[in-house]
Amino acid sequence: MKVDIFDFNLDKDLIAKTPANPRDSSRLLDLSDPNQITDRHFYDLPDILHSGDLLVFNDTKVIPARLYGAKGEALVEVTLYHPLNGLSWWSFIKNAKRLKENDLITFYTSEISTFESSFQAKVLKKDQEDGVLIEFLCGVDALFNMLQTYGAMPLPPYIKRDRPTKGLWNPYNDKEDYQTVYAKHEGAVAAPTAGLHFTENVLDRLDQKGIEKVFLTLHVGAGTFLPVKTDDTKDHKMHAEFGIISQDAANRINKAKQEGRRIIAVGTTSVRLLESAADENGVLHPFCGETNIFITPGYRFKIIDMIITNFHLPKSTLFMLICAIAGTERMKQAYAHAIEEKYRFYSYGDSSILKCVNKI
Repeated sequence: MKVDIFDFNLDKDLIAKTPANPRDSSRLLDLSDPNQITDRHFYDLPDILHSGDLLVFNDTKVIPARLYGAKGEALVEVTLYHPLNGLSWWSFIKNAKRLKENDLITFYTSEISTFESSFQAKVLKKDQEDGVLIEFLCGVDALFNMLQTYGAMPLPPYIKRDRPTKGLWNPYNDKEDYQTVYAKHEGAVAAPTAGLHFTENVLDRLDQKGIEKVFLTLHVGAGTFLPVKTDDTKDHKMHAEFGIISQDAANRINKAKQEGRRIIAVGTTSVRLLESAADENGVLHPFCGETNIFITPGYRFKIIDMIITNFHLPKSTLFMLICAIAGTERMKQAYAHAIEEKYRFYSYGDSSILKCVNKI
């Protein structure tokens, strides 16, 4: 399938740099009726859903996986995206051309200063497609403490933040904003952004309406932001991500399906993990492992009835996925409406709710 099918024009001014405040005041494009497009706000979500619906959330927690450092005089910016073990990570590195195997990178909390830092990593391997494999020179427990001290939130590349500078006031609150209110299990290096709109108030109202909540975990990788550089979808390589679905979660989702209740995924990450763990008969099984599932139009979904999701990049795997869910023409029409109505796009942007029209 040609990647150009999924292209569209977007004014850069519509790319959100900060989230709505409060979170649930963001706009919600309601496409739950396949024949209508309705403009709402996210706090309207409980009014759209039905008693007995089941929402599936991804409770991964983003770690501060962006690091600033240097190799000699060369400044580098490292974004961790996939662990091989506790200390070795594949990463995307700005200024990687200045690095070679066995080089040491020293990390700092601000621009290079007079203090000495003991937080270092060694370059193990460089790969044109996968980036740079580095190994941290500390213990596993120490690494996560170091990330809390030295790391910044790994915002996607279209959200610009200045390199941290000692003594400079930071007007952003990304460590809180780029995290869902129900985040629990550390390991993601990108947020499951559909969940960023939920507040305790919205969650309470969902409970009051009798809407069930189930949590699974997919540790989202920074590869989710990578553009598709091939001309055809069959040539694109998806990066693997680690996910877990418990026996209890699988049982509750299967029970809801058997009872004819709607399964509503919160975000594309939830969809990909559900579809990775479902069999050809639409039965969900417990899951613990990696998935690199790539869903494009023509795919027939086994679990979900609807999805809550943000607005995605042109020619991205995420836009392809929602086209598979709701139909390519339907999504192009919806995105044209969103652009005309000046919805805010991408990770810190507005939300939408879509009906799945391609099911087994």
